[in-house]
Amino acid sequence: MEYPKNKGTGKGKKVRVWGVQDRRSNPRYARPWVVRWQVGDKKFHEHYRTRAEAEHRKSLLLVAQRDGQAFDGESGEPVGWSSESGEVGVHVWVRTWLAKQWDEWQPRTRDSAVEALSRFVPLCVKPQAPDTDGVRTYLKKALTPDFVETGGVVNNDIEVWLDRWCYELGELDRRVLADVDHMLGVGVTGQPLGHRTASRFRTISRSCIRRAVDLELIDKDPWPPIQRGAARRKARRKDKGVDVSLLPNPEIMEQALAAIVTHQPASKRYMVMTAVLYYAGLRPSEVVMLRPQAFDLPQEGWGQVAVTEADISFDEPGEPKTGKRTVPIPPVLVKILNDWIDAGSYADGELIFRTRTGKRPSTSNWSRAWHRALKTIDHKPIRLYDCRHAAATTWLAAGVPLGETARRLGHSVEVLVSTYVGALTGDEQKANQMIEQALNHHR
Repeated sequence: MEYPKNKGTGKGKKVRVWGVQDRRSNPRYARPWVVRWQVGDKKFHEHYRTRAEAEHRKSLLLVAQRDGQAFDGESGEPVGWSSESGEVGVHVWVRTWLAKQWDEWQPRTRDSAVEALSRFVPLCVKPQAPDTDGVRTYLKKALTPDFVETGGVVNNDIEVWLDRWCYELGELDRRVLADVDHMLGVGVTGQPLGHRTASRFRTISRSCIRRAVDLELIDKDPWPPIQRGAARRKARRKDKGVDVSLLPNPEIMEQALAAIVTHQPASKRYMVMTAVLYYAGLRPSEVVMLRPQAFDLPQEGWGQVAVTEADISFDEPGEPKTGKRTVPIPPVLVKILNDWIDAGSYADGELIFRTRTGKRPSTSNWSRAWHRALKTIDHKPIRLYDCRHAAATTWLAAGVPLGETARRLGHSVEVLVSTYVGALTGDEQKANQMIEQALNHHR
């Protein structure tokens, strides 16, 4: 396609940007995706390993052309771009880094990275930058590598604002990033964010900048080191793991499930959802995306559930956090699910946990129903997610091997041991008997 002449530099060269070429049919090409464009009479091309990288490069060229930037006839790049170390704008580098990582990430990771960096980029602007509305909202869509190709509308005003006011990588220092680090822990209305959310935003943003250091785009890591006190607190939390003393045993869990059901029509749904958390050990994000075809539910005995979907972003289905898995489910849950699915007459592709209007059940309402049930049976408040922890401790106490418990939960054995260390201690006599039995077996 051909675009009008660029303005503002006097070079006035026509720019043509062609579609991305796929050369995967030729095994000689390790980087089969080709971006081709033309500046004046001179043609340029670049090869990329993935389509996402190539589409991103093409998108940047299109954005620069639409912004009226002049293209250099020798390098083929917009005059405002620079390949020298440190002279790449933060917003340009963020897009480049995302494009290179994109194909290696799960959908949940992609969404998390875009959310974090859409907050990070507007913080990396010069103090004299004028206020402008909608930057963060725009970046949550525009940072994705396929934004232009999927019909995204480029906001030229915001793109020009970013080009004008964003720091270049070489301008970042510890003073600037100390302020950025602090603001990544504050919400848009000024309220402190939760520890995990703030930590996620900071971790992704640090990774992006440190990759620029690895590639020698900047001389040294400008990000301030993590405060030692915070690091020690984090280590203590990690070492502590789950407090198993607060988790309900099977008898109490059965009472709590029964107490969820009230005269409210939605209470039965919340009971079934919570039963899946406990008896199958699923995550809440996995429970809300279950469909009839995921289950094998015999009339008697054990069944199973194929965990293939999770809610990754605002009711958007994606792959579970740690990949797909199949989990056996005990007869008590088989009966609960058979009754629920039969009563609802769900079609194969239909989600079985939806409100009467077809929407995802409210997490806050689900949580309120759970806490009301705990109060009814005089149990201390615990989170819905702790039902999954209760499942893990129940299985471990029953003697289920670590590897099988980890597989059902979608964990590694290392994560399982560090999280549920409290459930793996205190049964010395049982362990002694098992070891003695094994030793005597060969006599």
